[in-house]
Parts: sequence; structure tokens; C-alpha cells
Amino acid sequence: MSEIKVDPVILCERIRKIFPEIGECGINLRVEWSEEVQRWTVYLEKGDKVVKTYLEDEEIKACLEGKQCVSLAIQIGQFK
Repeated sequence: MSEIKVDPVILCERIRKIFPEIGECGINLRVEWSEEVQRWTVYLEKGDKVVKTYLEDEEIKACLEGKQCVSLAIQIGQFK
């Protein structure tokens, strides 16, 4: 279970701030808690494609601090 208290709206805002190209290139973003894996999950959607990325606590901290989110950068690169 994540030890970090996360507001999914704030996490989404931070991710959009780090990756402003999300909206520009038609990538939709959604963040939610996954009970199944006990992790915050980021969904990237474009057209009929959906990719989900599970965030570790360290990456959540980096995202909330406005730093690079490495696993998301890789997924966003694939969509572009």
C-alpha cells in the first residue's frame, strides 16, 4: 500500500504540468487507486489505445514535486 497521501486531482495537475504535450497531442490522462495492486495507476488514452502505468512511491513524490516521472515519460513517448 502506498505510504503517500495522494489527491488524484493534484497528481493529474502535476503530471500535466510536467508533460504539457499530453493535451496537445490528444492524450487523455486519468489517475486512480488500484486495489488489485495497491498502487496509484495512471491511464493514458489516445483513440482506442489505453496504457496504464503503476507508480511507485518514489515516482509519486517526484511527480508531486514537479520533477520528471520516468515511467510516464516512456509511455507518453510511445503515444507520440
